[in-house]
Amino acid sequence: MQLKHFSGALLVLTAVLMGLFFSGCATAPPPNVKSNTCQIQKIAWEVAPQAEITAFSCAMGPHGGEDSLIFTAGLKNGSQQPTRFRLTIFLDEMDKAVAYLVPTSGKPPVLAPGADATVKIPFMKHTVMPNKIQVLVTTVRADN
Repeated sequence: MQLKHFSGALLVLTAVLMGLFFSGCATAPPPNVKSNTCQIQKIAWEVAPQAEITAFSCAMGPHGGEDSLIFTAGLKNGSQQPTRFRLTIFLDEMDKAVAYLVPTSGKPPVLAPGADATVKIPFMKHTVMPNKIQVLVTTVRADN
């Protein structure tokens, strides 16, 4: 009888530890995310190795005369080549996404090695902070 109790407790302990491990992995930012002050519970990060997120925040505020959910992201080119990035934020629970090119303009529209840019990404008329989001940063070809 004592062996059954021990194996049951071990099974419960293992399940709890696995749950903590997997929930921690889903929210832990990669090394190239340097600052995140956004209070969203779960953020799934997928950031290109050439990019570095220097700042990431979220807040409710006015945009275009409407209350909106606004993300602010600082992005730095960590590579040795001029690069353009696409920053996409997915609101999983709301089936919405917004993508921005960084930088938005220029001839050619690229960030020089070591340069950074900050973008504000509004979700118009969204007045509820989501519980989880996905942040995706990829490189894109820079056309003149």
